[in-house]
Amino acid sequence: MHAILDRLLTSPPSPHEATGDAPLSTWWPRHAALTSSFDPIDAAITGGFHADRVGFAFAAGYEAALRRLVPALDPKGIASLAATEAGGGHPAAIATTLAREEGADTLVLRGKKTWITLADAADTILVVASTHRTEDRNHLVVARVAARAPGVMLTKMPPTPFVPEIAHAELTLDGAIVAPDDVLPGDGYAAYLKPFRTIEDLHVHGALLGYLVAVARRSGWPASTIESLLPLVVATSHLARADPRAPAVHVAVAGLLAAARRAIDEVEPLWSSVGEEERARWPRDRALLGIAQKARALRTEAAWRALGLAKASAIA
Repeated sequence: MHAILDRLLTSPPSPHEATGDAPLSTWWPRHAALTSSFDPIDAAITGGFHADRVGFAFAAGYEAALRRLVPALDPKGIASLAATEAGGGHPAAIATTLAREEGADTLVLRGKKTWITLADAADTILVVASTHRTEDRNHLVVARVAARAPGVMLTKMPPTPFVPEIAHAELTLDGAIVAPDDVLPGDGYAAYLKPFRTIEDLHVHGALLGYLVAVARRSGWPASTIESLLPLVVATSHLARADPRAPAVHVAVAGLLAAARRAIDEVEPLWSSVGEEERARWPRDRALLGIAQKARALRTEAAWRALGLAKASAIA
């Protein structure tokens, strides 16, 4: 932990280069080269520190979260998780299938996905697919496919109003072949889809906090502001290494995210001292933090119930 704190406090807070029509393609290689040997949360925080915008901090956090979920991913490649479909991201809505087709020995993916983050730049896509359904549930797995393999077709979606540098895509899988070793071990929902929501929150917020420390240092914000951000970095780092399925961790994450929101609100007046381009992006991109608030609230309520407590009476 002290190495990351030293970096945040003593390394030059200058961002990695991000230029041209596809700025992610110039930013990512420098980030990957620097952090390829880091633990995922350290890579996220460092990536945010060396970002010049929220979008690239998010990219660092998202990619780090996927490596926390699937450590075997190439640290220098870009990966995407393909879960959401036309009916949403709930396990019951997953209609994409992974199956042995009649007369063939190979496993084949068929189906359609939407809202796949960074898919246009991805080397690898982790596809959540159904193997079969029973009365009680949809049985899911996660299969790894190359983004440009036969039977894998990506269609870029229009940019979102915030962090437009982070593209999303629709995915059509029409007979994409999956090797047995590329079906990840464990249940697709319990081992991957469900914990990823918590893992992503922690790694993206770690990256955002790293970004804010860098903004504070290069913009001359008060030292007290940096001091207030660093304990949140430490808490994020520790929670990111905890079990993302544990109810107590979910309760702590809820408190951490609320503290991060308060810190972000408190520094709002200081953005007047930030460079013009970066300052102009901030009000547009901070809307990213409001995404999935309902899902987080439901996760926290479920955690309190799992602990045998109702949220309203937890301290009674």
